[in-house]
Amino acid sequence: MQSQVAVTQKPYDFRERSFLFACEVVAFARIVADRGYILARLASQLVKAGGSVGANLEESASGQSRPDFISKQCIALKESREARFWLRLIAASEPPLAPRAQPLIVEASEFVAMLTTSVKTARSKEKRGGVV
Repeated sequence: MQSQVAVTQKPYDFRERSFLFACEVVAFARIVADRGYILARLASQLVKAGGSVGANLEESASGQSRPDFISKQCIALKESREARFWLRLIAASEPPLAPRAQPLIVEASEFVAMLTTSVKTARSKEKRGGVV
C-alpha cells in the first residue's frame, strides 16, 4: 500500500512536508521489512533517519537561539542525506522496490536542497546580526 501524498501534493510548510515524508517512509519501510532480515535492518535505519528529519525541524521551530536553530536544521539536513542513502541502498539491493523508492529519493533530495539553503541563509543572517 503506497500513498501518493508526498508525490502529488507537497505542502509549502517544511514541517508538514517532513511529517508526510516520514509517513511515506514508514509505509515504504513496512513493505521493505517484509522481505527478510537484511532488508528489515535497512528499513529500520531508514525509518530512524526519515523520522528524524521532521523531528529536528519541529525542534528547530522553537530553537532557544540562532545557533540552536541552525544546529537543529543541520541535523535535519544530515538525516535527509542519510534517509536518501538508505533509500538508494534499498532500491539498489532490491530492484523490484526501486520504483516505489524513487519518489522518496526525490523528496529526500529536495529536503537536502531546501535545508542546505535554509542553513546557509540562517548562517548568513547570524553573521550579519539579523534575526532568524
